[in-house]
Amino acid sequence: MDIGGRRGLAAVAVIGAIVAVTGCGQSAARVTAESTPSSSEAITGMAGAAGGSGAACVFVKPDGAQKFGHVGWGFRIPGTGRWVYGAVENPSGKLYTPPGGDIGAWHAEGSYDRMLGDMSTDAHYPGTSEHPYSRYRCTKSSTHSVNKARAMIGKVEARGFLVGVDPRTGKLTSRDCLDATYDVLKAYRTKGLTPAPRLSVPNVWVEELWGWSDRQLTPG
Repeated sequence: MDIGGRRGLAAVAVIGAIVAVTGCGQSAARVTAESTPSSSEAITGMAGAAGGSGAACVFVKPDGAQKFGHVGWGFRIPGTGRWVYGAVENPSGKLYTPPGGDIGAWHAEGSYDRMLGDMSTDAHYPGTSEHPYSRYRCTKSSTHSVNKARAMIGKVEARGFLVGVDPRTGKLTSRDCLDATYDVLKAYRTKGLTPAPRLSVPNVWVEELWGWSDRQLTPG
């Protein structure tokens, strides 16, 4: 179902030209029941500070970007009970913002409960949302690198936003909310992280997080 790859790029180019993209811009794709893995049991102990286990979460706005989806990320600092979390919101809805421009990037650090509360209310940016984060999927990870993940946060926040042809290279690619989420969690060395080729669709990718917990997120 992932539309990444050469055939997917061609489809994205056509669809992207005719769809008015807002939020984390992505091309259209259809998420069917056949593409959705059976729900895993909720993972317990995500907030605990004991042990050295890592953990990661993906936060989802299913109706964001004209129902193509929008995502943010979070990862646990092992042994502390604290999490680092954030997103690239792209509030302007533009398909391209050059490096250093305002792409609505933010990150914060706090307890597991604080993270859930902040994400469910868009507490950091932009503060209010027509389509709030309403779903989250998490997994424990035996591998982790907090330092590499922190370094990647700096990179994704400074590299601008893009869905389409890169004016610097002439190549069709993306640097959007999903790319930011994937790159940060990959740098964290999240175990079981599904690949996300450039120009993938957030709502499709979220369904392919096999073995991750799956819960609704409501303001609390």
